[in-house]
Amino acid sequence: MNEVQKRFVPAITLLRGETLQYLFTTLFIFGLIAFLGFVVGMILSIRKGNRLPIRYIFLTTACFAIALIGLYGMLTLSSNSTQPEIDHTPSPQIKLSGLHMTTDEFKNKFNGAVGKYRLNGLSITRLNIKDSPEQGTGTFEYVFNDELRLVGSVNTDESIQEVRLSATGDTRTPTGGIFLTAIATLILTTNSDYTYNHAQDVIQDIGLLDRDVNQSDFDGATVRNGLEYRFNIQDYDHSTFEITVAK
Repeated sequence: MNEVQKRFVPAITLLRGETLQYLFTTLFIFGLIAFLGFVVGMILSIRKGNRLPIRYIFLTTACFAIALIGLYGMLTLSSNSTQPEIDHTPSPQIKLSGLHMTTDEFKNKFNGAVGKYRLNGLSITRLNIKDSPEQGTGTFEYVFNDELRLVGSVNTDESIQEVRLSATGDTRTPTGGIFLTAIATLILTTNSDYTYNHAQDVIQDIGLLDRDVNQSDFDGATVRNGLEYRFNIQDYDHSTFEITVAK
């Protein structure tokens, strides 16, 4: 379509709309007047005792149909003219950075995994974000119990940059219980197409299921789908599991 055509398209469209409006209005008025005229004529003919010709009934019905077509067309054009014009320009899709989910999405996916696999003792009620004006980011924390807590950082686009699960207790004993269950839940949360078996595979790759994790210098990691899953023992009382963007 050239520039001249583009300039005349709105005018042509408007002209067509006005022409149709005039046509339907004419059909409605003509059909209504003719219908009322035939009805009056039929009534007078019946009062005189005359028999109604078939053509009168046919013409009366036809005029009524014409009036209905005109009325329908008028209402349709009027409705279309009052509707706002829809902008079909595709809006840019927001691409979240980091773990590609907001705190609300993270909470919903986490609780969804808890409910699906009946991981008792774990659920997140609310994640409160604390802004950090100096760094332009935010942080959040959720305490499951006295020995287990979840912390994370949020980017400027409100997406989660990383999460870290911290546990206190004797690291010389094998990792298990609610801590291991929480680790599996976090893996499921960051991979929506994973099953619990996939989560166990990730934990196996890290090294938590190969041997008893009872050394103070243990540091195991694996990368899946652009994310790094790392388990680290800091000392005999603290261990962490964190999920970050793989470098």
